[in-house]
Amino acid sequence: MISLEPAGRQHARAHAWPAPAKLNLMLRIVGRRSDGYHELQTVFQFINRCDWLWFDVREDGHIGRLDPLAGVDERDDLTVRAALALQRATGCALGVDIRCEKHLPMGGGLGGGSSDAATTLVALNQLWGVGLSEDDLSEIALPLGADVPVFVRGRAAWAEGVGERLEPVDLPELWYLVLVPGCCVSTKAVFSHPDLTRDSKRITLRDFLSGDAVNDCLPVVRREYPHVRDALEWLSDKGGGRLTGTGACVFAVFEEQGHAFETLEKLPPELHGFVAKGQNRSPLLSRPVF
Repeated sequence: MISLEPAGRQHARAHAWPAPAKLNLMLRIVGRRSDGYHELQTVFQFINRCDWLWFDVREDGHIGRLDPLAGVDERDDLTVRAALALQRATGCALGVDIRCEKHLPMGGGLGGGSSDAATTLVALNQLWGVGLSEDDLSEIALPLGADVPVFVRGRAAWAEGVGERLEPVDLPELWYLVLVPGCCVSTKAVFSHPDLTRDSKRITLRDFLSGDAVNDCLPVVRREYPHVRDALEWLSDKGGGRLTGTGACVFAVFEEQGHAFETLEKLPPELHGFVAKGQNRSPLLSRPVF
């Protein structure tokens, strides 16, 4: 067991709340709405790599982070924003101190901030005893980010709209070698890039399962971010290289765990990565209540 002591209190991993990463196994941009948001088709699957969060309920209504993220104002922190949104929506008078043990890179396309926000909503819904439904939480989640609802619902999904229209799917739970390039990709910059494809043909889930796994962001990200390009090139003859979300993380797919780890061991010193297993059900859904 790992023990941690933020603000003088011990927190055991057993009492932590998981915030899992996701991969976009496909991402198509099929149009642009009048409000500037892009219409997407994408497939989300979770992987068994997580941030971990702890929540200490307060009686005075104050909400804050015990370990602020470098370069992120507390008012912009997604866990704080999620807690405030739930507090406003329910009129709850309680507050919380939040601690997050980060394992998911910022700007990596793994959904770390969105997952942290979703875990905050799910955890405080229980800890504050406000009793909202999954649909209610998803409605609060969407303004925090287009992919926050998929983490709230916790099931692998085919997604459309801006990523909020979700249909649960049962996907093969394969092994992934995920590389983490030494850069942070701006989602806003990618979606505003003049060369981004915005008129892809819509496909069906059957098309995806038959192998149509294009990510329309990849050409722009490959060109604008040399670290991502280098990682993709290294993976090109080792199961292929695919981009999750707008990146920066890229991945290759393996049917066998051993093959994924063998490939990981061949990584040159300038590249960093990890092996993870695909999961159709978020560990957040099966976390025991203490």
